[in-house]
Amino acid sequence: MDQANPFETPRTYSLHRAEYLVGLAVTTGMIIYHFGDIRWLPALGLFLYIDLIGYIPGAIAFRKSGGQPIHKAYYVLYNVMHSLITQGAVAALWCWLVKPEWALLVLPFHLFGDRGLFGNFMKSFALPFEPVRQEGYLRLLDDLGLPHPKPVGHEMDPVPVGHVPAHPVVRETEAVR
Repeated sequence: MDQANPFETPRTYSLHRAEYLVGLAVTTGMIIYHFGDIRWLPALGLFLYIDLIGYIPGAIAFRKSGGQPIHKAYYVLYNVMHSLITQGAVAALWCWLVKPEWALLVLPFHLFGDRGLFGNFMKSFALPFEPVRQEGYLRLLDDLGLPHPKPVGHEMDPVPVGHVPAHPVVRETEAVR
């Protein structure tokens, strides 16, 4: 999900990120080895377009919303653009329409970096677009006797309002009344 709400234990979340760090290390090694063979202008464009389409619009909408929910289209754009499936298709199309080339290494480099370094995975409609610690997840960690993740530190720390539940949640104390 995101670094504030991985819905995994902190240990398994770290292991999950470590897998992507290995991919990032391999990709970085290949970029270094083939540094002179990479066409850097297309590489820069391929690296940036993922966030220009998939992240920046949603981040702007989130900041402008003042903590209110934003349109689900931003989540879809993020998830489509940050998908290994999508970027694999982009690489295949590039190979077919342009040519196979080392500049394509920036596609997995970007995704592995986002997941391994920053802990950014697919975004759920059930959570705010940017990471905000969720009380339910913190209670889960408390129940498991595990420490809480550090706060993310937005300029504003919005109340988590990812979506309106399909069915109202009835707490045990309310059900007894």
